[in-house]
Amino acid sequence: MSIDNMHCGFVAVVGRPNAGKSTLLNHLVGERLAMVSKKAQATRKRMNIIVMHNNAQIIFIDTPGLHEKEKLLNKFMLEEAIKAIGDADLLLFIAPVSDSIKEYEKFLDKIAKKGTPHIVVLSKIDQVGNEKILSKISEYSRYQDKFLALIPYSVKKNIGQKQLLDEIVKYLPKHPWLYDSEILTTETIRTIYKELIRQALFEKLSDEIPYESDVLIDRIEESDDIDRVYASIITEKETQKRMIIGKRAESIKRLGSYARKLMEEFAQKRVYLELHVIVRKGWSKNKEALEEIGYMF
Repeated sequence: MSIDNMHCGFVAVVGRPNAGKSTLLNHLVGERLAMVSKKAQATRKRMNIIVMHNNAQIIFIDTPGLHEKEKLLNKFMLEEAIKAIGDADLLLFIAPVSDSIKEYEKFLDKIAKKGTPHIVVLSKIDQVGNEKILSKISEYSRYQDKFLALIPYSVKKNIGQKQLLDEIVKYLPKHPWLYDSEILTTETIRTIYKELIRQALFEKLSDEIPYESDVLIDRIEESDDIDRVYASIITEKETQKRMIIGKRAESIKRLGSYARKLMEEFAQKRVYLELHVIVRKGWSKNKEALEEIGYMF
């Protein structure tokens, strides 16, 4: 393909916590790469996910939800989202169809000074009837001078994928591809394995623990047929450590088994996973502890 016909650009995916950003990205790329959870604020760091479409390389940036919280970790997450908005050629604002339009108005206030063009993705349309969808589109129409397009989308019913990708490509700059066309993400295997273990934490443990826990990959030994992964789950309290381990270590065995399954699905080979639990009181409020885990301010 001629370089003159290539398009390439960065597209930041933004929205409130738990709007479905990561679910949509995994649907677009066809792999479980981005952290998905029914619980809000599961995504903590930006992740680049690459989708090839026609003559374009779209580099999506998965971001933490736009929110306001005082905890240092939450401030880092908000800064990550704001940086992504500043770095992008285009924004996707994910708007669940059941949301109030006030969420979109808050988003417009946040990007007012940056002027980055954006597309509104009206997500989760499978959850409501056509009348509700049309009503919501009508609400957004008063802001039609603000967005480039509004795309109804459903991951479950596979609605909107091609339309959204076609629309994105229209607004990407002409530019040679930055990465090999076979690459799905710029993240290292270490980061992906960490996120898959965190996914298991969110799905298998009670509400409080995943938010006050994180994962540190201590060591990976890679070979053609098996990856050996040694990781530590970091939590705030001794009581949380005991809950993660569980009676006769049943909880951590269940957690490890599920995490290993996710990792093997991604890697397409066997994974040996060894998990330990350590307590670091106040880690989510301590800059040095956050930087050690990988949250660089």
